[in-house]
Amino acid sequence: MSIPILRSSRARVRASTLAVAGARLMEYNSTAAQSHDTADASIANLASKLPEKFPPLTPEARKFLSRLIRVDQAGELGADLIYAGQHFVLKRSMPSVAPLIQHMWDQEIRHHKSFDDLQNKHRVRPSLLSPVWKIAAYGLGVGTALMGKEAAMACTLAVETVIGGHYNNQLRDLVRILDEEVRTSTNGRASDELRALATTVSEFRDDELEHLDTAVENDAEKARPYVLLTETIKNGCRVAVWIAERL
Repeated sequence: MSIPILRSSRARVRASTLAVAGARLMEYNSTAAQSHDTADASIANLASKLPEKFPPLTPEARKFLSRLIRVDQAGELGADLIYAGQHFVLKRSMPSVAPLIQHMWDQEIRHHKSFDDLQNKHRVRPSLLSPVWKIAAYGLGVGTALMGKEAAMACTLAVETVIGGHYNNQLRDLVRILDEEVRTSTNGRASDELRALATTVSEFRDDELEHLDTAVENDAEKARPYVLLTETIKNGCRVAVWIAERL
């Protein structure tokens, strides 16, 4: 009589164990399903927060972007060093003018860094004549500052006149390319890179024109010889821009 009872007890234990295991399996499957649902919801939520995809740059736009970054990086490098040279001289000879030069210099440092970052991001090679631009720009800054405050401001007026016009020309080209991309793209949108670049160029153009106004307000036109000095610097800047766009 003891054997059937023993077998019956074992059967009940086995059935109980299987029931517990089954319940745990069902609980696990339910938890796993909830986890998958949560993961799916998280992925969907993350996807909704990702930036909208923009069409790739056209070959024309890519070529234009590379040329723009190269020449503007060279120009901002030059502007940075012109003000560095002027500040080096004027902080000793005319300390009252140094803060004004420092303010404009700080803005040019920011411009220069921004185009350095763009150059690295888009893998655009720098101008082959960058060493020449560095020497010429610093020498121009030191030389005009040694001639006095008025000559230093005349230098700023001449440089910013050319650079402000240069940025305006770039903005016109950017608007044309952006319009073309909107017209030809499947979703009616232009590339993110060019839209951001247009914003940067517009902001920097406004800074350069502010420098021009500052130079006029601080006796740039009293420099002697004003016309010879400013026209020589303007022509030098135009030549540098033309070369930097190509080399």
